[in-house]
Amino acid sequence: MRIAMIGTGYVGLVSGACFSEFGIDVVCVDKDADKIARLRRGEVPIFEPGLDSLVAGNVAAGRLSFSEELGPAVSAADAAFIAVGTPSRRGDGHADISFVEEAAREIAGALNGYTVVVTKSTVPVGTGDVVESILGGRCPDGDFEVLSNPEFLREGSAINDFMRPDRIVIGGATARSEAVMREVYRPLYLIETPMVFTSRPTAELIKYAANAFLATKVTFINEIADLCERVDADVQDVAKGIGLDGRIGSKFLHAGPGFGGSCFPKDTLALVRTAEEAESPLRIVREVVEINDARKARMARKIIDACGGSVEGRTIAILGIAFKPNTDDMREAPSLDIIPALQAAGATVRAFDPEAMDEAKPLLDGVVWCADAYDAMKDADALTILTEWNEFRALDLNRAKAIMKDGVMIDLRNIYRPEEVMAAGFTYVSIGRLVAGARRERVPAQ
Repeated sequence: MRIAMIGTGYVGLVSGACFSEFGIDVVCVDKDADKIARLRRGEVPIFEPGLDSLVAGNVAAGRLSFSEELGPAVSAADAAFIAVGTPSRRGDGHADISFVEEAAREIAGALNGYTVVVTKSTVPVGTGDVVESILGGRCPDGDFEVLSNPEFLREGSAINDFMRPDRIVIGGATARSEAVMREVYRPLYLIETPMVFTSRPTAELIKYAANAFLATKVTFINEIADLCERVDADVQDVAKGIGLDGRIGSKFLHAGPGFGGSCFPKDTLALVRTAEEAESPLRIVREVVEINDARKARMARKIIDACGGSVEGRTIAILGIAFKPNTDDMREAPSLDIIPALQAAGATVRAFDPEAMDEAKPLLDGVVWCADAYDAMKDADALTILTEWNEFRALDLNRAKAIMKDGVMIDLRNIYRPEEVMAAGFTYVSIGRLVAGARRERVPAQ
């Protein structure tokens, strides 16, 4: 079995490495010559726990290789996976599938014998038809099938998600292509991972519907957190109380500064646009998009209010810049809205992130980048936790208090027990929790 993986971004590189771990010969293709050169040198361009060793091991075993040339990789492949980016299109928020279309055109010129062409990228409903039309128009005698096989990888735990998925979704398969896909996923089939075979449009919609539902859960608990602050309730207890209901579940019920990353923001917006074009508007998802966008500005206001209503001339320490822990991904990270808002209000920002600072530096001007968490806190008037990296969960609070100018902690991930922080002499502000003695901060509704 041979696979050509078109695209070495997050989805393509993780998927290609994991398929090679299954014993399949995989060639990962990308037009970015520098990225390919780095991968050949053993340098993994993204941070994902365990990915560097997985890539190195399979390269050494001869099952995984990297190329700038699509043609030879596709000609030799039983299956060609399209795993290129589908960013939000400027102006209207639709998913931009131009990279998918370009990949399809190049694949058409390289088909050699029966080939299953699989869209792994997150694409709007109907994209499979577009790919099929391109292939058929450019290679009318080609022996191919076009399937949809959406990914459900979480950054920070992507390898485990690939190796132990909840399900595999495959859209558009005939008996012939189903046999190929069962062989591709044979190790998962043997451990009885559910394989859901659907129509191609259904598979394309499943991915968007899943992300939209999870984004809705995040937004729901964030709004409940705001309500908790106004009625003296505790959002963590609320989340536990409803999460124990098997119909609801506990995952994605963690209040915070709003969702970010490469999937939720662009996928919810793209789904809203698709629904509008189909004249079947998704009002709930549209509200989720708008509420999440507004929340980031409200979190900046929350930090300012915790500092007495003004940060003019003050220094704010920020711990965590990436949109979530265990990744260096800065796409749509709340920090990209919160830090500039603090700077505009007159604050100096000192920041530290274990992995994302190289990615963040071109995106955030005027930030003082620090060597570690305590370096960021030096002479700071307030400390804000934006991303819940494990190393931030057990800070030496007495040391932190001693090196800071003023003892204010704004915990936007609720990773500390209020009584513990206040015992160290801090004024403590979190999300959706009110503890006796804590400063009560109610952010005005926008």
